[in-house]
Amino acid sequence: MTNENTINDLVFTGFNKQVIALDRYSGKKVWEWKAEKGSGYAAILLDGDRLIVSVQGYIYCLDPLTGKQVWDNELKGHGTGIPSVVSVRGSTIGGPAAQSAADAQKAAAASGGAGVSGA
Repeated sequence: MTNENTINDLVFTGFNKQVIALDRYSGKKVWEWKAEKGSGYAAILLDGDRLIVSVQGYIYCLDPLTGKQVWDNELKGHGTGIPSVVSVRGSTIGGPAAQSAADAQKAAAASGGAGVSGA
């Protein structure tokens, strides 16, 4: 599939250690990517010509036009949790909604639940 989109033609969503790029005009999936490591909530930041993704203690850099992974960093020794990703070009902060989702996921796992569905 040839990608003729520009960065202005795309919107990104992240969940379940995945990132999906959608055409902002049609809603069609342009590409998808899944983290090799980590689990759960994926915080994403469009930082100019790079898409930065943080998934439970791991951080990845993707090409936003193709979804190709450019680099990754385990951030060994820094732990896990709801990340904040910030750059000079923008920011994303997990906030209360992300924390609530993570808490619900943790509670479901502790009780043997298969998962949590959104409202």
